[in-house]
Amino acid sequence: MSDQTGPSPTVPYWHLWRDAEGVSHQRQCALTAFELKGVGDAAPQWNNRHERCESTVVVTVQPVGWVGEWHENPAPQWIVVLSGRWWIESMDGTRVEQGAGEFSFGEDQGCRSVDGRKGHRSGTVGDQPAVLMTVQLHIPPVLRPCHKA
Repeated sequence: MSDQTGPSPTVPYWHLWRDAEGVSHQRQCALTAFELKGVGDAAPQWNNRHERCESTVVVTVQPVGWVGEWHENPAPQWIVVLSGRWWIESMDGTRVEQGAGEFSFGEDQGCRSVDGRKGHRSGTVGDQPAVLMTVQLHIPPVLRPCHKA
């Protein structure tokens, strides 16, 4: 039997968000609101449950060398890298690379154009396609970083 008496876990993720001036930024955040609870008859596990809402799941395959020039996420969305690597650059110049098992929350809707930049750029890294799964949440964006505990 596993040790269930340890501290609640902390799971890091990157948050791409926009400020009140319409400029996108990225900040390292962490999921911390875990509850030790069983699912059905299974032993207790750490769960971080988010508010229920309508959502759309999309799996994308970005080819080697793919670059998505300046654009916004279509909706607030969790982006999970399934395989390969990709990068995300926000309007403030922050560039983050992620690989398999890493994830982010894209919430840069409503940015304004600054010097031809609006939202973020993204692209593949290396000689393999990047396979991503997105869970698009049909909710309005929130204008502050790290609000998804």
